[in-house]
Amino acid sequence: MKGLLKGVAAFGLVATLGATTAHAQNLITFGAGGGVAIPLSNFSDAFKTGWDAGAVFQFKPASSPVGLQLDGTYQENKSKTVTGVKSQLIYGTANVVYWLPVAKETKIRPYLLGGGGVYNAKTKGSGTSLPSETKFGINAGAGFDINFGQSVALFVDGRFHNVFVSGSDTKFIPINAGIRWHTM
Repeated sequence: MKGLLKGVAAFGLVATLGATTAHAQNLITFGAGGGVAIPLSNFSDAFKTGWDAGAVFQFKPASSPVGLQLDGTYQENKSKTVTGVKSQLIYGTANVVYWLPVAKETKIRPYLLGGGGVYNAKTKGSGTSLPSETKFGINAGAGFDINFGQSVALFVDGRFHNVFVSGSDTKFIPINAGIRWHTM
């Protein structure tokens, strides 16, 4: 697992730092968004579809379709069986992003992304608070940006997350929409 994370990180670093264009032409974006968090497998046996909100940072070299995305997210899912109990996840991921080639004038820009991260999980409520647990996980997904001029874009994406926990991994799919601000 650690080897996989190191490999993804090394690939992302080489891809983003290997650009030969001037720094002023690189694309840097900051954004925020949120959406639904759909539990899967054993996680869906105990918890309902919930919500999430987060922030995102992207770096894309001008001459490369590959870049780097860092994001942080807060997610909450309510229990299916016990009133007042909820699962809280706070996680940060580092991802390699590949923007699919499209014509320059195209406003919709699709992308693929994947990487790894650190996930902190806690179940609490109704007078119960279990200790939090921090684990590693991986994620992969796809999305698209809709550009509105040079500095603003709307994004929509979905990702599969697998958090490595004892027993059965925690799996979920967040589907999010948000806004990105571009700087150059």
